[in-house]
This record gives sequence, C-alpha cells and structure tokens, in this order.
Amino acid sequence: MRRTLWWGSAIVAGLVLGLGSAQVMVRRGVAAAMVRNGAWQTSLDTGSAAASPYLRAQVAVAGLLALNRDETIYFRADRDESGHRFDGSCDVVIDGSDPAARWWSITAYAEDNYLIANPEQRYSFSQSTVQRQADGQFRIIASPRRQAGNWLPVAAAPFDLTLRLYNPAPEVGADPAGVALPRIRQACP
Repeated sequence: MRRTLWWGSAIVAGLVLGLGSAQVMVRRGVAAAMVRNGAWQTSLDTGSAAASPYLRAQVAVAGLLALNRDETIYFRADRDESGHRFDGSCDVVIDGSDPAARWWSITAYAEDNYLIANPEQRYSFSQSTVQRQADGQFRIIASPRRQAGNWLPVAAAPFDLTLRLYNPAPEVGADPAGVALPRIRQACP
C-alpha cells in the first residue's frame, strides 16, 4: 500500500511539474530563436520544419496560422523602438514604406490574441488599403482616440501588432534583422 501511494504521488508530481513547465514555456515563449529588427521581432523557426514542440504549441495557442517561411514571414511588436510597452494610453505611430514582399498587412491584437473589437470594424491595414503620402510613405496610428488618416482603433489596454509579409523577397528570409521595416514610436497626449 505504501509503495502504491509513493508511486501514485510521484506520478502526480511529475505530471504537475511537466504540464506546469510546458505551460510556462508556451506562454512566455522561447526567446533564443527570436530575431529583432527595430521594434519588430520574428522567429526564424515559425513556419519551418525546425520549429520546436514549444514553438508549435505557441502557434496553436495564439491561433496563428503559420505558413511556410517562403510564403509568409511574421513580425510581432508589443513595444516601441525605445522599449516602452504598448498600453493603449498613447498613440502608436507606425511610419514606413512597403516592406520587401509581394503583399503585407499590419494587424492589432489584444493580449488574448484576438482582434480588438471596435465600432469601425477596422482591424488592420495592408498594402492595398493604406493611404499613402505623396512620396509613397505611409503613417498608421493605432490609438483608442479617433485619428485622421490611417487610424487603427485599439482599446486603452495592452496590445501588440503583427506585420505579415506574404511572399517575402529572398533577402527578408536571409537577413530578417537587416531589412527595412516600418518604424514604431509612441506619442503620449
């Protein structure tokens, strides 16, 4: 009886520790495979056969449909270029030109990885929907306050941005840290 109780306790403890550590790894992420480019970061393994079981679980939990890296490269930002976390109380200003891809989009997500509900029903801008300045550059402002131009409504709460590059140019896959991506700064009222 004692031996059965001991083995039962060991199995339960092992399950709790194993599941708990897996949950921590999935929620916090595996930063070792991340590449930074300004405020943006990407994983070299997302959408590849080299993706670890933890990364695959992260993709499944976040609801991201990770296509092959030749088809799409995903960049994520939850901070500006100064390292300040997006919290929804400031305007997040995204300035840039078309990244080196056949098509791109920038989407805002709440902390729960879902789109941010808003009365405009506007969740992203893309190469085909963004308004451009005379020189071809664009400015997108993610803010809970109505803005003129490319306004991406967000809640007054933490959020993040995902930049998807569809059919990226070969140099994006070869050097994701060195390609030109939109710059991100915060402007607080």
